[in-house]
Amino acid sequence: MAFAVARTWDEAQLYLELHPCPDCGSVDAPWEQALIQIRGELASSYAATCPGCSAEREYLFGVPEHETPVHGWPTFGGPEPSEILDAGQWLDVADTAAAAVPTEPVEAGRVLAIAQAAVVEVIKFVPAGADAVPDDEFWTPEGRAMRAAEPGRFRLDRLLVTRDAYAELRREISQTGAR
Repeated sequence: MAFAVARTWDEAQLYLELHPCPDCGSVDAPWEQALIQIRGELASSYAATCPGCSAEREYLFGVPEHETPVHGWPTFGGPEPSEILDAGQWLDVADTAAAAVPTEPVEAGRVLAIAQAAVVEVIKFVPAGADAVPDDEFWTPEGRAMRAAEPGRFRLDRLLVTRDAYAELRREISQTGAR
């Protein structure tokens, strides 16, 4: 029984935020993380009691073979693509963050860091030598809907431009905020 791997704590937390309580829709939960063993396989368990409806919730993720180096924030994963969020979900995360950039410079930089890192995650789904994310990298209804709505956004050239635009905005904001 192989579990999809959550490469980092940041990636697992994002997954949990994107999966509200199926009973009441609450996204707030006091998640407790533990390393457990199921049928001889290590797994990372995230369990909580929903504060909205008292439903017991648990998600199990595989443990990465190698520790993912953490460089800055957020660190969603290493060089490999995500197993728990598909390419469309990552682009939706980027869009959601970029649409909610606050005016305060430090917070704006943090939100744009999430947007930029999420686009980097989409880029990881593009195979070497390919020019776009393949269709089979959209395995959730949300991800497939993103792909169907604007398939051109998953071309490598557009993803690189988007990533670089978020990086440039972060630089501009940090320079403005430092004055």
